[in-house]
Amino acid sequence: MARDIGVNSLGFAKPPSETRVVVAMSGGVDSSVVAAELAVEGYDVIGVTLQLYDHGAALAKKGACCAGRDIHDARRVAETLGFPHYVLDYENTFRDAVIEEFADSYLGGATPVPCIRCNERVKFRDLLETARDLDADCMATGHYIQRRQGEARAELHMAADPARDQSYFLFSTTQEQLDYLRFPLGHLASKAETRALAAKHGLGVADKPDSQDICFVPNGDYAAVIEKLRPGAADPGEIVDMEGRVLGQHRGVIHYTIGQRRGLGIGGLSDPLYVVRLDADNKRVVVGPKEALSTRLVPVREINWLGDAPFDSAAEWPVRVRIRSTKQPSEAIIRPTGPTSAEVELLTPEDGVSPGQACVFYAPEGSRVMGGGWIWRGY
Repeated sequence: MARDIGVNSLGFAKPPSETRVVVAMSGGVDSSVVAAELAVEGYDVIGVTLQLYDHGAALAKKGACCAGRDIHDARRVAETLGFPHYVLDYENTFRDAVIEEFADSYLGGATPVPCIRCNERVKFRDLLETARDLDADCMATGHYIQRRQGEARAELHMAADPARDQSYFLFSTTQEQLDYLRFPLGHLASKAETRALAAKHGLGVADKPDSQDICFVPNGDYAAVIEKLRPGAADPGEIVDMEGRVLGQHRGVIHYTIGQRRGLGIGGLSDPLYVVRLDADNKRVVVGPKEALSTRLVPVREINWLGDAPFDSAAEWPVRVRIRSTKQPSEAIIRPTGPTSAEVELLTPEDGVSPGQACVFYAPEGSRVMGGGWIWRGY
């Protein structure tokens, strides 16, 4: 009679030694701990690191994800634990799929989130296909998010630690990808636990600082990167009020964001004014009172839906939504306008909703991520 071996920690009914897992290794502490834990458990681990840009180029910075130092750190972890490690050159793919769109979106007056596009178009598409080519049973990453097996299918849930939750950046994970992916750190209560595991395994990255969200933007200076990628992008123009009256001059639309108050250079007015719209076509920055920033209805497109029933099978979906990574989800109603588009009604209006941001959907109660989409007009 065959021995019942049960299900291993990655959800497969076979021993870890017969389960091949590709670990996406950025060189940071999170993915290094994932690789170390799985290797110690006896899994057939293969580490893969993507070189996303030339670490010596002007766009890169020390400590940035997938730059030269990080590749070295990932390789050292693999050598320490004795599993194979490969570095793949994805520089052209990353530039075409992420950096170029980032520049174009910014020029168009949007506020892009390139980390989501990187997960969607590089890590969870091309790298995942590489994992399949290597005959891996699954691919594991160091993201702080949870994959749970629901009654109908695998579900995406927020991380146990709200301070580390990365669900906002992973909303575009498709069901097919979710079936293949694993997120071993999502259940941890704090980053301190991750660092303690790194120290336990003797990893040199145990105290390594976290990388910045946007890896290719030195010192957070988006405008400098855009000007380098698109010479002439910082052409000056007019600052106007909501009736079109000229109040001053600006030094380039790319230097402004929706909701900005400081640095407008239009002092002397009785009431404070905020950036309420960026008219990139006419090189205008539109300003208005704070109440003009309040938004209740948000059009969303390119929706990725992770619910059990088809997205447009209901007239509306009561959910909670998050339109910024730093805010907690708030109550809303989604009204589908097509298979991948909708109007989202925020039950509590929010300020500063901007095109290019993500609108991420959560179940009315609990931690389940229901998907999300892209805000394409926030005014």
